Amino acid sequence: MSFLATLDRLHAQATHNRWLRYFATFCRVALAAGFLPSGFVKIMGERFTSLSDNQPMGHYLEALSHTGYYYTYIGIAQMTAAVLLLIPGTAVLGAVLYFPIILNICILSLAVRFEGSLLTSPLMVVANVFLLCWYYDRLKYLLPFSPPPAAVALAVPERISQKFPKAFFAGSVALVALVVLLTRLFDVMPRNTLADCRSQFKGTRRTEAGAAFCDCIHQQGQPLDQALDAYRKAPDDAR
Repeated sequence: MSFLATLDRLHAQATHNRWLRYFATFCRVALAAGFLPSGFVKIMGERFTSLSDNQPMGHYLEALSHTGYYYTYIGIAQMTAAVLLLIPGTAVLGAVLYFPIILNICILSLAVRFEGSLLTSPLMVVANVFLLCWYYDRLKYLLPFSPPPAAVALAVPERISQKFPKAFFAGSVALVALVVLLTRLFDVMPRNTLADCRSQFKGTRRTEAGAAFCDCIHQQGQPLDQALDAYRKAPDDAR
């Protein structure tokens, strides 16, 4: 019996066991329960724990909480993975989305020796791996040693088309222009160095406010949101 046939047989036996089905459901609910509260806290913009800023994990979480909508994005991703896991029809997608998030949390917990998730995060990774194995029949075609299902026969054009796809390339150029435009919407940037930061305010009426903003970022180490708030409240240069 081939290796793939053995995997198919083992998977069929497992999925037809009542208790393993119960366990798969338990893993889905438990993993979802692990991400729903933490994801909600991030979406609300609150810090997840009350750890000291000097504690290794606390230092990381404090910095993470000041990353603006990236912090919110993490919460949305966690809650999305949790909700997808709870819905039977989307549980496979939920397990796939959940895995890189919890694996990152697990490695982080081990790296900083964080007791709060030192035990739970590895167990959540194991539970997630179990679910990925549980849905092996749907994911196996992503593996390099599993042949894809037979493709449905489609009508193939007799000749290679020489028509230039104007609409496609016009849309591509428009998309690139839109991305460039979006990156230009930030009126103030922290830049990589203090000198570069101050240079963006030369020739404007915001040199003093800009200098204070750059000092807040590069010398005082204040969060970006606080520095931006102080910059916006600061008056223009005196004439």
